[in-house]
Amino acid sequence: MKKLRLISLLVFVAMMFTLVSACNRTEAEAEDTAGGLIVVITPSHDNPFFATVAVVGEAKAVELGYDALVLVHNDDPVLQSQHFDTAIAMNAVAIILDNAGADASIEPIRRALDAGIPSFLVDREINEEGLAKSQIVANNFQGAQVVAEYFVEAMGEQGTFIELVGRETDTNAHVRSDGFMSIIDQYPDMERVARQTANWDQTEAFSVVQALLQAHPDITGIICGNDTMAMGASAAVQAAGMQGIVIVGFDGSNDVRDSIMTGADGRVRATGLQQIALITEMAVIQADEFLRTGSTGAAEKQLIDCMLIYEGNAHLLDNFVFSG
Repeated sequence: MKKLRLISLLVFVAMMFTLVSACNRTEAEAEDTAGGLIVVITPSHDNPFFATVAVVGEAKAVELGYDALVLVHNDDPVLQSQHFDTAIAMNAVAIILDNAGADASIEPIRRALDAGIPSFLVDREINEEGLAKSQIVANNFQGAQVVAEYFVEAMGEQGTFIELVGRETDTNAHVRSDGFMSIIDQYPDMERVARQTANWDQTEAFSVVQALLQAHPDITGIICGNDTMAMGASAAVQAAGMQGIVIVGFDGSNDVRDSIMTGADGRVRATGLQQIALITEMAVIQADEFLRTGSTGAAEKQLIDCMLIYEGNAHLLDNFVFSG
């Protein structure tokens, strides 16, 4: 009887050893094997900044061994929510997101997380921590300050100006505006005569600035929350034939780079480069790291400093990458 019990015990131990070994092999294989679908969700690709998120995100995911699907939400929270449903239905392994609202994006990110799909945010934060596995954004306040310092100097520390701000639901619009004014408010001879949204859009910025130029024909500067609005402002100034107006933007697009380099009157003079190609690559790499190990290896919120692009260094910029 004792011999039988000993044999049974040995068989049980052998079975457990086999099971543990199999589990260990499965875990090791999971760590070594990339794969599955990564969904990249962005605003409209009419803005080259967001197009860069899509192109770089897709390319990096494929490079790391994943399939990739790019979807566009056009800053519509309802459409964004539908894209999350698509990602869940397709059993995506991760979502890279440039979101459609700091509050409106919380629920779909939570819904995806409940379905086992982690989200990795770029460019725009949400108003809740602990849902996204990472939120990697440009240091918008620091970048706006750098741009504002240039703006103040170019205007000779005096004069009236217009501020164009982005979409009111976008945290970045407010952060950049606050960064601009934290510098400009230090100069009592500079006066902001209008602050108006153009919703990040070039066509809307053109119309808004046309109207504002009629109301304020003596302005000497226009400071814009992104490059797309800056290009619209530049077109409006040139169409009006106005001289000597200092225009600055924010993002670091090739369109503004080219405008800076023309040296023409009415051009955009400077911009704050967000290193969005780098930020997007970081997000995909951290998604891959999380899927392999269960951790991104970094804090959830990560700030990447911006840099000033102006006539002296614009030639070193290409597709949001500075090679200097």
